Amino acid sequence: MKRAAALFVHVFFLLACAVLACTLIVGCAAPGDPSPRHPVVPAAITDLGARQSGSSMVLTFSLPRESTDREPLAESPTIEIYRATLSPGTAPDKKTAWRLVYSIPLERVNSYLNGDRIEFRDPLMPDIFTGAAGSSLAYMVRTRAVKTRASGDSNIFTARIYPPPGAPRDLHISITESAIVLSWSEPLAAGAAPKPMGYRMYRAEVESGEAPAPQDVSQAKLKSPLTLQGSATSPEFSDTHFEFGHSYLYSVRAIVQYGADTIESADSAPAVVTPRDTFPPATPVALEATIIPATPGTPANVELSWAISSEPDLAGYNVYRSDREDAPGARVNTELLPSPTFRDTSVVSARRYFYRVSAVDNSGNESPLSPAVQIDVP
Repeated sequence: MKRAAALFVHVFFLLACAVLACTLIVGCAAPGDPSPRHPVVPAAITDLGARQSGSSMVLTFSLPRESTDREPLAESPTIEIYRATLSPGTAPDKKTAWRLVYSIPLERVNSYLNGDRIEFRDPLMPDIFTGAAGSSLAYMVRTRAVKTRASGDSNIFTARIYPPPGAPRDLHISITESAIVLSWSEPLAAGAAPKPMGYRMYRAEVESGEAPAPQDVSQAKLKSPLTLQGSATSPEFSDTHFEFGHSYLYSVRAIVQYGADTIESADSAPAVVTPRDTFPPATPVALEATIIPATPGTPANVELSWAISSEPDLAGYNVYRSDREDAPGARVNTELLPSPTFRDTSVVSARRYFYRVSAVDNSGNESPLSPAVQIDVP
């Protein structure tokens, strides 16, 4: 009995030790995926950039997709933006006084995405521009997947700041068959900023029918990013790369030069337009009519031909017939003619006819009628 009891105690002791060892190794987690043994830390950002736009600094960078352990992040991290003011000619160092100026929570990160990059606008207070021209701002970004551990510092980007020019005013849009024409008023003088040396035009596609136009570009619902369409030295620009029926938002920025640095103004008040094709094709030319003589069993008919129209959006042609020279008459074709020929088999012998031709485009616009051609059916 004593031996049996001792053996039982020994086995129980060994089992208890095994259970304790397993507990120490795997912890007390519930069945399922194992918990990480340390906080998830996003990889550091390496492509931070910045540029001055008006009285704001626009920061751009890519969000990390992996942790420092090269594991995919389950969701976008929160973002912390740090800024430091530097005197002219100085660079960031270990003594630089960084200040956390913005913290973007997880639920708002997507609102700053422009394509696959974050674009964040840092509005600068007027007193920043009262210092010496060419003072600099330094930026650095960190991200967090958990509150307790931030990523490493991003690359540091230093940008000079200058008094910006005023924004262009009174942006106006008119539409021609081949271009959307922009015109505007020069900006008002803005403090110490020099007179603008030119302008840059930006365009984005927006949802059709967005009206009235937003008062600010940031309020618009863009289908595509705002991109540079061209530049001009005078307050007018023609955008020839557009499609009828698409809705576009335009904004103009003035530019000034400080040495080797070019600074843009803030955006002008935007203008939104949906160009419609209301422009008829050119009138067909060189209309000719020929009698096709009657044969046994086949009456005479009239064959028409004219020059091919060069319109890129041509849909076809219509033919009109009248018995009076001063009247357009009625259309004789039932469907648009795809080619510049037509045979009229409904003519009557011993009658005089006057024919005219028009061109029609894909939007249904019809050209004026051609000059009449006269023919007598024998």
